[in-house]
Amino acid sequence: MRGRWFRGLSWGFAAIAAPTVLALWIPIVVMAVSSFNATRLGPAWGGLTLGWYRALGAQAADHLRGVRAMPLLDAASTSLVVALAVTVLAVGLGAPGAWVLRRPRRRFAATLHAALGVPLVLPDLLLGVSLLVTFRALGLELGLSTVVLGHLSFCLPFVLATVGAQIELLDPSLEAAALDLGATPARAFFTVILPALSPAVAGAALLTFALSLDELVVTYFTRGPGTATLPVVMYGMARVGVSPLLHAASTVLLGVTAVMVVGADRLATRQ
Repeated sequence: MRGRWFRGLSWGFAAIAAPTVLALWIPIVVMAVSSFNATRLGPAWGGLTLGWYRALGAQAADHLRGVRAMPLLDAASTSLVVALAVTVLAVGLGAPGAWVLRRPRRRFAATLHAALGVPLVLPDLLLGVSLLVTFRALGLELGLSTVVLGHLSFCLPFVLATVGAQIELLDPSLEAAALDLGATPARAFFTVILPALSPAVAGAALLTFALSLDELVVTYFTRGPGTATLPVVMYGMARVGVSPLLHAASTVLLGVTAVMVVGADRLATRQ
């Protein structure tokens, strides 16, 4: 009787999950397939082609040679700079921070950890508006630096959570042994603890890079007039009219992000 009840419950969960998964994946599949459609406008299928990817590569080559400007490539360069800066800052602050927060007998560690995790549950719109108000109140000029700070506000909690989960699996005697052998707490962290956390740190870095590379809403509120990342430019192009070239660029960005997320998951779960 109990087995039948559990089987029925499993089928019920599957019936609820299936439409949700389809709703998430169908738009992505349609976009990827449309990037191979020979028809320029409309949903009608005009045959399989790689022409839009070749056109994207040709425009990128012309941009690099200085023949003509390509806003997508300029925006991609800006996105890479922002993502790299955010990754370095988030990992540099998050890895030691996670170790300090997870140490025993730290006063207010649980409260501080919960406060740092608030950006994880805040809607992007609310986070973007609050950051804009804060930057204006501080008199900061909107630009590349405010975009980096905005991305750091929601990427740092991911690093703390990812590295912190790995710290829970470490043997507490590792640090004690290093201290008994004469190492300072800082040297014990960098020579003993950090190498043991390297898979989680690498996974957190890849995840942070992917999150920053794809972020639109927070970037929209924290950027200045001369700062445009790839998602912002792609959003502007989509408002004018969706073209297969935009489908191709979106598919490339999706592929890069998917590789990073999968790599981050593999590294974070590696012992």
